Amino acid sequence: MAPGHVAYGMRASFGTSHISPEHVIAWERGTHVPSAAELTALAGALWCQPSELMGAPSTLLEHRIARGVSAEDVARATGLALDAYTRMEEAGLWTGDKRQSVKLGEVLGLPPRDFIAITRLEDDLARLLTDAVSTRWQAHIRDIAKLVSMERRDLKSPLSAMHQEYQGLMAATLSRAGGATASGEDGRRYIENIVDHFWARLPGSA
Repeated sequence: MAPGHVAYGMRASFGTSHISPEHVIAWERGTHVPSAAELTALAGALWCQPSELMGAPSTLLEHRIARGVSAEDVARATGLALDAYTRMEEAGLWTGDKRQSVKLGEVLGLPPRDFIAITRLEDDLARLLTDAVSTRWQAHIRDIAKLVSMERRDLKSPLSAMHQEYQGLMAATLSRAGGATASGEDGRRYIENIVDHFWARLPGSA
């Protein structure tokens, strides 16, 4: 479709009377970015989903647009006032509590990695994973599953493998140079990147 046809379709069917062919050309060239409402209208005019016009979503706003969910629906599902939710979108900072975070993940269909990133729960996940690899991973699988909204059975293999990796590093540390004089740098580096190790072991999350 030519830019003029796209602009006409957006004006005629989606209430974006300000859109001109020049807008569409600018979006195609990447010199301007459409607003959320404009992107939704553009997708409608092109008979596609907003997600097809976007790269991988990373912000709260982008995830909502990609799923084709209105701000009103997200606010309602999470139990937030609409203005409170839209302020979070504008600031790019989700500040809901854990219950609201779970509802957010559900209404936007967020994969575990995106859910943890948007709700800023990386520190909580890192703490639980550190406990899991350094003690008994079985004792922590329930809390990890709850945090990332996954089934425990899907976490058994990743956590078991990570536990073996970390324990192997620590055993090697103790065996070098005759005992505890080794630095343990490998173990510390593993813990520093433990969340990345976790995502790398989950299919579709790396």
